[in-house]
Amino acid sequence: FPYTTLFRSTEGGSVEVQALVDATDDNTAAVLIGYTQAVVQGYSAEVQSRWLTRRGQQIQPAPIGVETRTWYNENLESSAFIIPGVLALVMSVIGAFLTSLTIAREWERGTMEQLISTPVSAMEIMLGKLAPYFILGMFDVVVCAVIAIYWFHVPFRGSFITLLISSAMFLIVVLSLGFFISVLAKNQFAASQIALLITFLPAFLLSGFLFSIEQMPVALQWITRILPARYYVSVLKKIFLKGTPTAMLSADLIPLAVFTFVLALLATRAFHKKLT
Repeated sequence: FPYTTLFRSTEGGSVEVQALVDATDDNTAAVLIGYTQAVVQGYSAEVQSRWLTRRGQQIQPAPIGVETRTWYNENLESSAFIIPGVLALVMSVIGAFLTSLTIAREWERGTMEQLISTPVSAMEIMLGKLAPYFILGMFDVVVCAVIAIYWFHVPFRGSFITLLISSAMFLIVVLSLGFFISVLAKNQFAASQIALLITFLPAFLLSGFLFSIEQMPVALQWITRILPARYYVSVLKKIFLKGTPTAMLSADLIPLAVFTFVLALLATRAFHKKLT
């Protein structure tokens, strides 16, 4: 689309300058217009300064110009901000929501007695229930990362190994939490609703996925500190957009590791091979 601006001529008058910009990519067009306007204004100020000097007039001090530079998401694309956090939502659904139905399904179908009568231990039952979801979850991490990079063109500047390790820890957290809910609820509908309430919704609203944690009320900022999704989303954005080295992710990886240990231990202690 055409863009017209004004600058001072050598005779002291105003002259129109027109620039034709291809606005197929509106973001690029907006950036180009900004640069064009800055160049024209700078040249206009220089011409006006020389014109005033030749006539012995006092030159007005140039105004202060502010130049902004955006880091990590230079074009301010919403996809680069949102898509890395989608991994946390996918993990929450696969991990907590689906595994919350595992033991509860056995109680509802009346097959818990048969499961208890088998010679396998409680730990083996737990691992057998959770292992398929863990494999499925890690496969989805790879698929989502590939789609984000090559389809949505989200920059990936960090370590893929760190992405897999942090995803594995968060997946163990949500799997353990879902399994714990399933053991306590003994009802698929109740278990699924509880899992949705304490995993998916906090990951969607309070993890920094949609809303910046720094802009939340102070009370909510403190609540986010007990949410594993907060640390996982932070790791995802730092790996994808910033390329932060693994050694500098300790502020997020250490709390995530603590959640992994505590919830895995809690899930292990919750399930027993008995009918009560």
